[in-house]
Amino acid sequence: MPHSAISAVATRQLEDGGVIVTRWDFAPGAQTGWHRHALDYVVVPLVDGVMRLETDTGSEQTRVSAGVSYRRPAGVEHNVINAGEDAFAFVEIELKGTHEGS
Repeated sequence: MPHSAISAVATRQLEDGGVIVTRWDFAPGAQTGWHRHALDYVVVPLVDGVMRLETDTGSEQTRVSAGVSYRRPAGVEHNVINAGEDAFAFVEIELKGTHEGS
């Protein structure tokens, strides 16, 4: 991640035996930084926005809509960037009991 990159802000909201719930807030251009999830997870956008997902195989830009959830499997190294002109936020729900190889 370049030194000038703006970091998204992660706020852990809940963790129990079943889930880890984190809210992510992104200023325009902010990014999560490269990371990999050990658990399957669901993302719930809180506002409409344009998100760029970088992986080791390339980059994909997608328009997401508030309240329209999507699911991703564990294990893919990636970086999420707010590619829009407005602030963007989503809630990420990691599903305990799921992990790479299960």
